Amino acid sequence: MSKQRITILGVPVDIVQPEDLEMEVLELLSKPGTKQIIFLSVWDLLKARRKGDFKNCVENAGLILPVSKSILKGASFLKKEVPVRYNPFDAVISIMSVLDSHYKSIYLFGSRSQTLHIAEKNVHDTFPTLRIVGRYPGFYQKTMEENIVQSIYKSSPSLVLLSEGIKDKNCWAYKRRNQFSSSIFLYYRDAMGIFSKRVKRISEVTFRRGHEIYHEVVRNPLKLFLLIPFLRYNFLLIWYRAFKKV
Repeated sequence: MSKQRITILGVPVDIVQPEDLEMEVLELLSKPGTKQIIFLSVWDLLKARRKGDFKNCVENAGLILPVSKSILKGASFLKKEVPVRYNPFDAVISIMSVLDSHYKSIYLFGSRSQTLHIAEKNVHDTFPTLRIVGRYPGFYQKTMEENIVQSIYKSSPSLVLLSEGIKDKNCWAYKRRNQFSSSIFLYYRDAMGIFSKRVKRISEVTFRRGHEIYHEVVRNPLKLFLLIPFLRYNFLLIWYRAFKKV
């Protein structure tokens, strides 16, 4: 079964069964131009409701995978088919495994140089037939951007995995979409940190319970203020259901 795209509060979300993920990735690879896979949190969903690059970025993404339990609850509350929730790191591993089994290539982009170096070694050891065709650290000077874009364009990787230190995050590829030939772009902030073992991944139990926000608050106490948009999200769900808005 191929993916099904629904909307929650006007924002697109894809329903992709885990057993169909390989087919979806290979289908994306077969298409020309810049493609994106987006991990959509409930905070991203609220952000994507506003006008701007992020809204356009999400609407034009090839694959939009929900990572927040609240998105699933929202779909159920609105009486829509409930999507499959993906753990971002597990999804990254699954996607890279698909590429590895089909002898594809990857470009690693983001994080500090030392972290990236260790991550590259561990990726190579874990996925021996996945060709690493380039890498560049994040937190780079603006003057280096043209060189980075050219490096990605010339190496034409199957996947560009973006991590911390990329200012535009998900929008980086979207804003530069006309400068690449044919690659999938995927932003996951902690990718290189986890691959280098500098960042501890969230436990499966914590993720399954939907408690990963507590992990985020420990890292950044200011994220306590996310309670305000979360309350807004729930209010919007009630409003949409009351007025039966698609």
